[in-house]
This record gives sequence, C-alpha cells and structure tokens, in this order.
Amino acid sequence: MSGSSLSTTHLSRRLGQLYVGLVLYGVSSAVLVRANLGLEPWGVLHQGLAERTGLAIGVVSIIVGALVLLLWIPMRQRPGLGTVSNVVVVGLAMDGTLALLPELHSLGARIPLMVGAIVLNGLAGGLYIAARFGPGPRDGLMTGAHRLTGRSIRLVRTCIELAVVATGFVLGGSLGVGTVAYALSIGPLSQFFLRLFAVPERQVRPADGPAVAPPRGRAILPR
Repeated sequence: MSGSSLSTTHLSRRLGQLYVGLVLYGVSSAVLVRANLGLEPWGVLHQGLAERTGLAIGVVSIIVGALVLLLWIPMRQRPGLGTVSNVVVVGLAMDGTLALLPELHSLGARIPLMVGAIVLNGLAGGLYIAARFGPGPRDGLMTGAHRLTGRSIRLVRTCIELAVVATGFVLGGSLGVGTVAYALSIGPLSQFFLRLFAVPERQVRPADGPAVAPPRGRAILPR
C-alpha cells in the first residue's frame, strides 16, 4: 500500500472514530436522562438550564458548549475539528435519542440502563478522544484554567465540576446515584477505552489538532 493510501486509511479511521464517538456520547447522555437516577456533572447543568428555559436539553448542551468555546479565546486555546464537532454533534444526537426513547418508571429497568449508559459514555469518550482531533470545549476550559492559574489539572477539574453540579442542581438538574457512579467509574472506563482505540502518534500530524493525554496518563474526558 502506498504512503498516500495508508495516510487516507488512517485519516478515515480517525474521522470514523471521531463522529461515531460523538454520536454515542450523545446517545449515552440521553440514556442517562431516561434512567433518571442522576446525570454526569455537565448533564446536571444542562438539564437544570433546560428546565428553566424550556429548551431541549440537547439544544442547551450546544449553547453551553459554544459559550464555553468562547472562553477559549482569552485563554489562547486552539480548537480542533473534534472541538467544534463536539459542540454540535453531541447535542443533536442527544435530542434525537430522547425523541426515540420512552420514559421508564421501573427501577428494575432504570438501574441497568444507567450502568449501560455510563459504560457507553466511557466507550464513546475513548473513541472520540483517541481520534486526536482536539479536546472537547469543556476540557479546553479545564486545561486553559490550569495553564493560567498554575493549579493542578485535578484541582481545576474538581473545582469546575463542583461548580457545574451545584449550579445545575439549584436550577433543577438531576443529581443522584448515577452522578456518583459516573464520577467514580468514568476515569477508569475512559482510560481502558483510550488504550483500546488509540491511534499511534506517528500517524497523526501536529496540525491535526492538540494532542490528548497518552494512554499512561489521566484521561481527558470529552465533556
């Protein structure tokens, strides 16, 4: 196989991973909503804003993502294709899935749905991040604040997500066992799927977008 054919194949793989991952991320977020046992931190905020504004939660996710992306400008963060795609695709996939999924009332159905959604979220994050087309807008906020303040990534992320969860809960977002389960499991899940779907760095040109954490490091989550 020629060098150009090999390059095209790898690019196609990465683009496929990017968009399949983003769609599945939106699907997993929608399933968490239907499980109604607590959402991921940013999902709590999106749901709270949706309750207050009357907008669909996916639309709120798009608006919040765009606003967060604007914060990248003073932080001198550079978005990639994955960053911009994240803003739109996840929200659209989320609203599309919610339109198809009925509400569930049985706890026996909602618990496995919650577990499945968290695992799917980790898989989706692994696909999307490993494609190496740039971090999500919320991750760029985290890394930008880390660079500006000099504080650790862990501290910055914790502070941002605590503020997001608290604001979302006050606005009416769903906080529960699903939120705790997500917080405890998403790191290990994402790390596992990042290794599984990793694209070797030599196949990625620097111009394709900011690099993500290597498999040995802490996963940068897409939301």
